[in-house]
Amino acid sequence: MNGFIPRAITKDLIQSIERKKVLILFGTRRVGKTFFVNQFIKEHIKSDYLFLNGEDFSTKEVLKERSVENYKRLIGKNRFLIIDEAQNIENIGWILKLIHDSFNDVTILVTGSSSFDLGNKTGEPLTGRKITFHLFPFSQAEYSAVESLVETKSNLLNRMIYGCYPELIHLQSDKDKELYLKELINSYVFKDILMFDGIKNTTKILDLLKLLAFQVGGMVSLEELGNSLNMSKNTVAKYLDLLSKVYVIFPLRGFSRNSRKELTKKGKWYFYDNGVRNAIINNFNAASFRSDIGQLWENYIIAERIKYQNNNRLFPNNYFWRTYKQQEIDWVEEVDGALQAFEFKWNPDKLPKAPSQWKESYPNSSFKVITPENYLSFIDPVG
Repeated sequence: MNGFIPRAITKDLIQSIERKKVLILFGTRRVGKTFFVNQFIKEHIKSDYLFLNGEDFSTKEVLKERSVENYKRLIGKNRFLIIDEAQNIENIGWILKLIHDSFNDVTILVTGSSSFDLGNKTGEPLTGRKITFHLFPFSQAEYSAVESLVETKSNLLNRMIYGCYPELIHLQSDKDKELYLKELINSYVFKDILMFDGIKNTTKILDLLKLLAFQVGGMVSLEELGNSLNMSKNTVAKYLDLLSKVYVIFPLRGFSRNSRKELTKKGKWYFYDNGVRNAIINNFNAASFRSDIGQLWENYIIAERIKYQNNNRLFPNNYFWRTYKQQEIDWVEEVDGALQAFEFKWNPDKLPKAPSQWKESYPNSSFKVITPENYLSFIDPVG
């Protein structure tokens, strides 16, 4: 597969242009933001536009003077302003606010590789003025646009091992994919982390990620992680928040409407991409040699569901569920009070039923087991 793969957020981005907001596109490095923006310009921007690179010194200098006259001179007759890697520009939030408020006929699109930079700098200035999008590694729905069902099924194990970063489609050998993912971790993910104030080295953060990688699908507490790493609970919380903001991991909270029976104090953590998870623990063995195939399956399915929700602008509350008697469900979605529960099983020969306590407590909820035989209905319903 070497052709162009359309991104699922394109339609919503086009529609959002008419709303005259600042359009912010977040995503980790190497996820294809710049390529996507260039392709978007080529196909959908018919007016004159100005493209600025936030990593370029001249861009930083020309934007430094915050005056309407300066920006009028800069923008000229262009009706579309694109700033790539905008988190590198000091006071970017206030700059965008002034341009947005002063030039009603100019559409602004900015990208940022890490939400803690761009988000913190734009949060207050752009209140009510922005629409946020997220670009993740390829989703199955995006692959489905260019591959057959047979190809999708045959690629499942490969994606569970190596993940879905865009540049992987150009790499033929497994060894090249492994080297790419290791370089991605060391050169790009940690580069974002080291930009954060107060972070001097990444050794402890890597140790934390390894712990989480081995415990995918299991409940963890800040105290337990801190004790294992000889760190305070507050430091662990800080690192987890940071890793979430650079799109490496994301949390899942416990669901409860009956705190006497249901656990909520501990959380679960998942990786946005299986390839990144496997690179962190340096394990790219084939599925038949893995003792963690269940964890790989659960992480893959949950990450794909997150992409599906994001790409379709769906915003349910996502949880796991577990009781003190150790009855549990992998994934619970709540929309307007209605509950859908899902269990993820790699082996379709052993399908569980809904736990008795769940049925008793939430009799109007649905329950479904997701396996390799029916998973596309969960992560790519229209594919």
